[in-house]
Amino acid sequence: MFTPVGPMLDHWREFYLLIGTAAATLVALLFVAASIGVGRVSADRTSASRTYMSPVVLHFTAVLLGSLIGLLPSHTRGSLGILIGAGALGAGCYAIVRFITVAHAGGEDSAVDFADRLAYGVAPVIGYAIGLVAAGLFFAGSHWAPHVFAGALIWLLTVNIRNAWDLTLFLAGRHTGSH
Repeated sequence: MFTPVGPMLDHWREFYLLIGTAAATLVALLFVAASIGVGRVSADRTSASRTYMSPVVLHFTAVLLGSLIGLLPSHTRGSLGILIGAGALGAGCYAIVRFITVAHAGGEDSAVDFADRLAYGVAPVIGYAIGLVAAGLFFAGSHWAPHVFAGALIWLLTVNIRNAWDLTLFLAGRHTGSH
């Protein structure tokens, strides 16, 4: 539990740098999209936009923080497991709340279809569950831990690229009146 994991993660440095940079860049682009679209979303649609925008920012930020945690060279199995587990648990609870919100959306918001409910609701919860498994594997000293953790980060990044694109189309559709 107090064994350093630096050697276990040495080969993952470039991965964490790449995926962390991607997440940070996508958060910045999402802020640009939101600032461009801020005047285009009506007051009655602001709450719905926030329902989908805030979680995407959180999930990209979770990928960035996970990458930064993976880059810290001084971790032990225990410290890495605790940080990953706490992050996955906290963000996972938030994702579950968002899942419930998204699952109940749709009656008045015809833009919420089955694919959106999966991508905004179910998929992030799965990503954080994978993160919790990775935390347990780090505690156990499993050589699979870095692979599972990478899978969680890739899962969250990929799902949220889809969600960010969906939000961008939503904002663009609002501007042209076609959505």
